Amino acid sequence: MRVTVNTDLCQNHGQCVFAAPEVFAFDEDETLVHQEHPDEAERGRAERAAALCPVRAITVAPAPSPVAP
Repeated sequence: MRVTVNTDLCQNHGQCVFAAPEVFAFDEDETLVHQEHPDEAERGRAERAAALCPVRAITVAPAPSPVAP
């Protein structure tokens, strides 16, 4: 899975941090940080966090397929 956050849209409301603290957090400057490729076990929480984002800044998608040489 791949989690992306549109930082131009994100307003640091923090709903994602409450919904999926294993994936999202605030750093010491109170800026949102996230795991780009969290464990698949976190998918449900990550999707809930995306749904709770009031500005729809979070996307949860399948992991990109590896490209064969």
